[in-house]
Amino acid sequence: MNRWSLFGIIVVVGVVLDQVSKVAIDASMQLHQSFPVIDGLLNVTYVRNRGAAFSFLSDAAWRLPFFIVVTLIACLVIVVALRKMTQEQTLGQVAVSMVFAGAVGNLIDRVRVGEVIDFIDVYWRHYHWPAFNVADMLICVGVALVMFDMVREGTKPS
Repeated sequence: MNRWSLFGIIVVVGVVLDQVSKVAIDASMQLHQSFPVIDGLLNVTYVRNRGAAFSFLSDAAWRLPFFIVVTLIACLVIVVALRKMTQEQTLGQVAVSMVFAGAVGNLIDRVRVGEVIDFIDVYWRHYHWPAFNVADMLICVGVALVMFDMVREGTKPS
């Protein structure tokens, strides 16, 4: 499979999973409503994040245009990086495609509702990780795979 087909499949599947999950949460739950999935570890909790990771810049008046522009620039950088990859760099292609899909998923929220819908609440006792969504998981796993691939590529004999 060529890089653009792989990219297209990952982006379409990732964005669809992200948006369908967010629309379902928005349609079926009230804001701040929560229910347990795995007692003591995982809840579905409907929240909205006006900022970026950990609510960064959530109160800035200029946050929305800033996040939109930054996301578009990041997507452009990802496309350029993907173009420069060789056909054999499949893991890198998968990784940057996942990051792109996650960025687009959260961008759609920002344009559609002005903030990002989050609902995955992981916790231990009273320590909660900030709520996140499918797009955030795609970004985090994609970045981790990029780093792994960079380390792996750096250790290959020349």
